[in-house]
Amino acid sequence: MVHTTVEPGPQLTVLCVLMVALAAGWYRVARLGPAPVAPRAAIRGAAQLGIVALVLAAALAQLWSAVLVLAVMFAAAVATAAQRSSAGRSGMWLVVALGAGIGTVLPLMLITGVVPLTGVALVPIGGIVLGGTMTATSLAARRALDTVAQRWGEVEAAMSLGFTEREARLEVVRPIAGDALLPGVDQTRTVGLVTLPGAFVGVLLASGSALQAAAVQMLVLTGLLLAQATAVAVTIELIARSKVHRAPQ
Repeated sequence: MVHTTVEPGPQLTVLCVLMVALAAGWYRVARLGPAPVAPRAAIRGAAQLGIVALVLAAALAQLWSAVLVLAVMFAAAVATAAQRSSAGRSGMWLVVALGAGIGTVLPLMLITGVVPLTGVALVPIGGIVLGGTMTATSLAARRALDTVAQRWGEVEAAMSLGFTEREARLEVVRPIAGDALLPGVDQTRTVGLVTLPGAFVGVLLASGSALQAAAVQMLVLTGLLLAQATAVAVTIELIARSKVHRAPQ
C-alpha cells in the first residue's frame, strides 16, 4: 500500500533539521543575513504548529469553538497587516478592509452550501482566504502609503486644481493598488502549470480524488480573488480618507 500522508517521526525530524541547516549555511555563505534566521524561524514555526494542532484537534469538534479560532486568526491578521503597513495605531483601521474581504466571501460559500457550516470546513477554508487577504491588504497599504509620501507634491498640485484631498490621494494610489493583487491573479492563472497550491495537495494527500482536489482549489482561488479585490479597494479608500496614515518616525 502506498502511503500518501507525511507521518511524524525521526525521519521527518532529521530531514527538517537538515534542510534548516542547509538554509542557514546559504545565509552565511551568500551573506543573506544572520545565519540563525532560518533556525529561529523553523523553531518558532514548529512550536506554533504544535500548539495549533493541539488546539484545533479540540476546537474543530464544535462550531462555536471553531468560530472562536477563526476570530483569533482574524485578530492576528489585522495586527500583522497594521504592523507591515507601518501605519502605527491608524493601521487598526485595516480591520475594515480585512473584514470586508472575508465578510464577502465566507457568507457566500456558506449560504450556497458549497462549504458546510462545520468547524472542520470553516477553519481551513476561512484561514486560507484570510491569509491571502492579509497579504494583499498589507502590500496595498504599505505601497499606497509610500506612494502618498513620495508623491505628496503631486497630491498638493491636484488639490490646488480643485481636487479634494481624497480625490488627489486616489489619483496617486490607484495605479499601484493593482500590484497588490498580482500574486493572487498570477497564482490563479498559473495553477496546475507552475504550482500545485496547498488546498489541492492537501486533498490529494488525504486520499481524495484529483477532481475533488481541483474543485476545492478552484473554490479557494476564486474566493481569494474576491476577498483580495474587496480588501484592497477598501484599503485604498481608507488611505484616501486619511483613516490609515504613515506613523510618525
